[in-house]
Amino acid sequence: MKRRTPKPKTATVYRMVMPDHVCPYGLKTVDLLKREGFEIDDHHLETREETDAFKEEHGVETTPQTFIGGERIGGYDDLREHFGKSVQKEGETSYQPVIAIFGVAFLLGLAISWYVFESAFTIQAIEWFVSLSMALLAIQKLQDVRSFSTMFLNYDLLVRRWVRYGFVYPFGEALAGILMVAHALPIISVPVSLFIGTVGAVSVFKAVYIDKRELKCACVGGNSNVPLGFVSLTENLFMIGMGLWMGGKALGWIVL
Repeated sequence: MKRRTPKPKTATVYRMVMPDHVCPYGLKTVDLLKREGFEIDDHHLETREETDAFKEEHGVETTPQTFIGGERIGGYDDLREHFGKSVQKEGETSYQPVIAIFGVAFLLGLAISWYVFESAFTIQAIEWFVSLSMALLAIQKLQDVRSFSTMFLNYDLLVRRWVRYGFVYPFGEALAGILMVAHALPIISVPVSLFIGTVGAVSVFKAVYIDKRELKCACVGGNSNVPLGFVSLTENLFMIGMGLWMGGKALGWIVL
């Protein structure tokens, strides 16, 4: 007896494909459906009038729209939920930006160490990891200093007394990080790192662990959804530790 070939799964997609615009979420929808083993009945909405008419007909506000078995699933995020995949909601907290920065900084530290010493795992690799992390975090803040300073005002103790400190902070962090990467001018990098790290650590500890406030951290810029807490405290403790370490080396207290 011949085994019947299973009927292929089919989905119908309506998405914008215009001469001057191809909807990126439409492309992602088609890709997701293919990866889930669907054959796609792909309908292109090629004009604004055609798109508006489709939205009105189906009572939806956005495209693409996916239909499976005659049932409307919805847009791209709805489709991900339909397949049991994660969907980040608007405003939802995430540690992903911090993980990306620390991860890349760590690998860069190992790479530089390998190039200079032909060994990835050295004390200098850790130094470069911390100093590069400071520089990369500063870049995030410097992309939009105004937004950073506004979010920073929610919890930093010094910036509440001197608002301009919110504009100075990211430049100080960048300067200290860059000088520490080069192991240059510890007379500048050490006190800057110790100062901003100490003020930051005290501010975060008070806001999170004493006042029990639930806030977003400005550590990766003013538009981030990183929660204020352990990660924010770690950033500041890194700066304090690096300041003490580089200061100790400069004074001859630490000899490698």
